[in-house]
Amino acid sequence: MTLAGRIAVVTGATGVLGGAVARGVVRAGGSVGILGRSFERAEELAAELRGDGADAHAFVADVLDEAQLRSVRDAVVERWGSIDVLVNAAGGNMPAATVGEDSFFELSTQAFDDVVRLNLDGTLLPVRVFGEAMLAEPFPEGGRSIVNFSSMAARRAMTRIVGYGAAKAAVDNLTRWLAVELGRASGGRLRVNAVAPGFFVAAQNRSLLLDADGSPTSRGATVLAHTPAGRFGKPDEVAGAVVWLASAASSFVTGVVLPVDGGFDAFSGV
Repeated sequence: MTLAGRIAVVTGATGVLGGAVARGVVRAGGSVGILGRSFERAEELAAELRGDGADAHAFVADVLDEAQLRSVRDAVVERWGSIDVLVNAAGGNMPAATVGEDSFFELSTQAFDDVVRLNLDGTLLPVRVFGEAMLAEPFPEGGRSIVNFSSMAARRAMTRIVGYGAAKAAVDNLTRWLAVELGRASGGRLRVNAVAPGFFVAAQNRSLLLDADGSPTSRGATVLAHTPAGRFGKPDEVAGAVVWLASAASSFVTGVVLPVDGGFDAFSGV
């Protein structure tokens, strides 16, 4: 489970789960490039990690801008010499792509396209850009690893989040396709997997899951009733799964979408 000597890039690292992954990488001994759209937020996390003795650096790019991604890739390679781990944690839902008071038939097709682009293209483009560098020799012991972020919404139909669920289902399929393509191109030394988080409280979904006093909303209570663990997840619990998939401890694991959900996907509700 060590990432000692490994160089990792984490997109969406200024978010709750992406930030937890960046912290998990450095706890496992790796160096981390923190990639986000806000330099201030990325540098705040990088400074925190450097204060703990980690090798961390902030980079700015939009995951939908290939030119910006290429600039960051070149800067990472210049700084550290290689890229061993890519974690695609950027993504999320958009209010306009959510079926709420308006019906599905009134949903904006542009909003639907936007949320699919953020999550699907926001995974595809970093893999195209950083993955190209990750095929470079020499490979470290145990190979290199790409870890995408899927969601329980890809596996189970959930009310409201039609665009997000469709986008993450596409990420699942893309993950498996890339595992085959990049595995064959690298002689099995570049693996591609994904994590599918269950329900974790973050800025985007806090009001959906929790009332102002911290008690579960009606939707939050339904989620908990369908989660055998009986609670929402903790960000470090996703980070631990990502570190495992990024490390040589999982060197014969590729093409997997790993639920990190407290049993939500296993339970029928009956």
